[in-house]
Amino acid sequence: MAEYVAKLIIIGSGPAGYSAGIYAARAGLDPIIISGFEVGGQLTMTASVENFPGLTQSVSGLELMERMHQQALNFGVKIINDRITEVDLCTSPFVLSTENGNCCKTQTLIIATGASAKWLNIETEKRYIGRGISTCATCDGFFYKNKPVAIVGGGNSAAIEALYLTNFASKVYMIHRRDELRADSILQQRLKKNPKIEIVWNSIIEEFFGREDISGIKIKNVLTDERKLIDVSGVFLAIGHKPNTELFKKYLDLDADGYIITRPKSTMTNIEGVFAAGDVQDNAFRQAVIAVGSGAMAAIEAQRYLASKET
Repeated sequence: MAEYVAKLIIIGSGPAGYSAGIYAARAGLDPIIISGFEVGGQLTMTASVENFPGLTQSVSGLELMERMHQQALNFGVKIINDRITEVDLCTSPFVLSTENGNCCKTQTLIIATGASAKWLNIETEKRYIGRGISTCATCDGFFYKNKPVAIVGGGNSAAIEALYLTNFASKVYMIHRRDELRADSILQQRLKKNPKIEIVWNSIIEEFFGREDISGIKIKNVLTDERKLIDVSGVFLAIGHKPNTELFKKYLDLDADGYIITRPKSTMTNIEGVFAAGDVQDNAFRQAVIAVGSGAMAAIEAQRYLASKET
């Protein structure tokens, strides 16, 4: 068992966490990142990234996160491969306990634990994550120019992403397990008017298939048990995300969906010295470049908060 004491601890090793660590280290805060066991976050499941500023050629999400990891180390960020299991945000300094039995104490805390995509949890799903299965049309839609794709879901997010995908795909099958959508009426009208979109009602995906990458799906009608195959090159899941905020709900203000509420134009939470960055407080965009920006904001705000306490 070890005890770590720091001016700033960052929980999470996705784009927001690494960005916060880099900015904090350059400010002389000697930050510690507690990585969690999903090092690199959701971006590591993205097969190809082209729209991150500064990239002159496509790289995998895993490679991009490895670069951020190394950059953080180069600036002297201490990275601990452990997972926080308990927090006490009523004390000063804040106290964090880890799965490996370590105790961490910190004057300021940046929460960058992200949000986890909801999956279908069917047998062949994991095989094709990053090989045709995506949870972000904005990230990956570009790679399906003139190819048929499917999107799963029936809410606003699914409708918006289905419409976005028509800018690239030759056909968009919208798979929905009910006979009506939950999306706003104006979005439903746009879906129905778009000739590229076909809504497949009362249906679920039973199986993904293909050699190395997805080439099709098997769907089942939940009313008739009828099954059919649809040829698609990609499948986008738009059935929601779950913010990783379970540890903090006792202390922090959360919205109805469980995302951490931060002050306007700030990453500050309702507790002084505690900041939230990235997808854990952003339920609208979920983009790496935005997470990086909010991580930088959190580090700058943490540095200013610490400076104010010294005067």
